Amino acid sequence: MRLFSVSTLLLFFSSSGLALQIQCYQCEEMTHDCSTPEFIVNCTVNVQDMCQKEVLVKDDGIHYRKSCASSGACLIASSGYQQFCTGKLNSVCITCCNTPLCNGPRQKKRPQPSAAMTLSTSRLHVLLLLLLSVLC
Repeated sequence: MRLFSVSTLLLFFSSSGLALQIQCYQCEEMTHDCSTPEFIVNCTVNVQDMCQKEVLVKDDGIHYRKSCASSGACLIASSGYQQFCTGKLNSVCITCCNTPLCNGPRQKKRPQPSAAMTLSTSRLHVLLLLLLSVLC
């Protein structure tokens, strides 16, 4: 079963043309949002396919951690920390996204999702389910 799941994942990636490199903002424990050009990095192709953003509320204010991430690790981390994302002191919020520089500042207006974005999101859900079946 595990071999079947891994084979399915490989087939999924090779047939979907997802061999693109994503760019993300990257910083560690910054007290400002670090969403400026000097913090832009190129993520590792076919390994780091998502951007991750952590927002921590500490005694001295809000801290940001941003990085490239693998989809499996990011989605597992973000779901594991949902209960700690309160916005209060010692809150930790982790979010994952899969478009270039998406771990930057929030956009004021969000455009309506296109059919391509919906397809990408559904592929992401399939990938997560397959990944979880391999890990369990």
